[in-house]
Amino acid sequence: MDSNIDNRTEENKKLAALLFPDVVNTPDYYEEKFPYRKLPSKADVTRMAPSPTGFMHLGNLYSALTDERIAHKKGGVFYLRIEDTDEKRKVEGAVETIINVMRYFDIEFDEGAGFDEVDGKNVYGPYFQRQRVEIYHTYVKDLVERGLAYPCFCTEQELEAVRNKQDADKVLTGYYGEYAVCRNLSYDEIEANIKAGKEYVIRLKSQGNPEREIKFVDRIKGEIHLPENIHDIVLLKKDGVPTYHLAHAVDDHLMRTTIVIRGGEWLASVPIHYELFNILGFKMPDYGHTALLMKFDEETGGKRKLSKRKDPELSLDYYRKDGYHPYCMKVYLLTLLNSNFEEWRDKFPDKDINEFPFSVEKMSQSGALFDKDKLHNICKNELSKLSEDTLYEFLYSWASEHEQEKCKVWFADKEKMLNILRLYMGVGMKRRRKDFIYARQVFELISYFFDIEDNSEKDKFRLDKKITDNILKEYLETYSHNDDNSEWFNKLKAIADKFGFASDMKAYKAEPEKYLGNVSDVAEVVRIAVTGRANTPDLWSIVHIMGEEQMRERIEECI
Repeated sequence: MDSNIDNRTEENKKLAALLFPDVVNTPDYYEEKFPYRKLPSKADVTRMAPSPTGFMHLGNLYSALTDERIAHKKGGVFYLRIEDTDEKRKVEGAVETIINVMRYFDIEFDEGAGFDEVDGKNVYGPYFQRQRVEIYHTYVKDLVERGLAYPCFCTEQELEAVRNKQDADKVLTGYYGEYAVCRNLSYDEIEANIKAGKEYVIRLKSQGNPEREIKFVDRIKGEIHLPENIHDIVLLKKDGVPTYHLAHAVDDHLMRTTIVIRGGEWLASVPIHYELFNILGFKMPDYGHTALLMKFDEETGGKRKLSKRKDPELSLDYYRKDGYHPYCMKVYLLTLLNSNFEEWRDKFPDKDINEFPFSVEKMSQSGALFDKDKLHNICKNELSKLSEDTLYEFLYSWASEHEQEKCKVWFADKEKMLNILRLYMGVGMKRRRKDFIYARQVFELISYFFDIEDNSEKDKFRLDKKITDNILKEYLETYSHNDDNSEWFNKLKAIADKFGFASDMKAYKAEPEKYLGNVSDVAEVVRIAVTGRANTPDLWSIVHIMGEEQMRERIEECI
């Protein structure tokens, strides 16, 4: 018996040397190179690990905010790792896009891809998986030496035949047990296949038993029981690049990740990862599997998953291009992430949201419902709290990136823009106005102050052309830019009386049939002529921000 074990061990070492002739390091070398981090007690290490596709979606921000809050709650580390094992999906400039998008939403990484090594940081790299192939090969070589991994020469056609047989036998599909035809090849058979130029992958030799199950505590979903993994999954693809399963296990271990927050679709992979961490001799990090982001489907009346194809609001570019304030987005996402956030926010309305005691355990276990109306209400509320200078700077920053030519006109006169924002924000009023949702909508609301080509539809005059012209001509003849609001309005009342409109609202309500309308109808004529809109804030204020010359030009153009 001992002799057989010795022979098998020697054969495994010989096979490892055949498969990995260039690997000189051992796992111990990397364990020493990447020691456990020296962090405060109970501090966590979290990561964002996207593929470099360039597409960043709401789910990325949802998870990144979670990871950032967990890491920075007690002085831990939040890093960026790029999972670029699938070369076909790689997009040039994607890493810069990821960093810039996260930065826009006020999510900052402590280290990782795209950052320089400074003051002892960034030493757990490289943070691109394709640059870590040598590390993965070291660990797989060790598994081969221990008889826990082997080369598989099956072609796609042969694997398809196995699947067909399993379907016919009505058994679980996959590469395992009697269906793992390369599992017990001898060294001589393997060597002959390699010499014949046959391509191969490296598979895990699973030690799982279908009769047993694993038990683990998901930090979000609680205690979960799943059957053990029995599949001989692929560890290294034909080109020597690792699969996600192997790469993330090695990386999370060597980068000393303590908790992994990821989408609920990965829950089914936990048995594979559980086995990998165990056979590699790694301490498994905590896992938290997030709920899907859902939305109400008007067609079916039910809920469905946010879709890249159907829902433009899934993309983070959607929010950047329209200019949603990052703070508003974070406030909204926290309402989805922690059930007690809104209660805390109501209790401490003036506190920085970073002071909120974020908890993984209070994250939603079922689907989180994305509600655009609620997001917009939060935006209105939060933007109304900003100082005029803060809002000015945010709008300028957005416009200079997304509307460069118009930006020169909008911000040519800082005092004019500040006066517009004061009018719409109600600075100094007991209750602040809540008109603004996002930057693009702000400029749509205030565009009439500027002589810029505007394709938006203007409101129509409700009165006939002759009466409208008479009102506007009289308005221009009697107008004085030195009139205060009260004098200005008295002149509007006089115009109303002259052309058969009621200047007294009580008289109008008592006998409306005696009049063509009332003074508000007269004001509407002037309002539409000046702004193109029937509903705006205080017209006298608008005229004085706009200036007499621009106002007269607009009215004369209408006559």
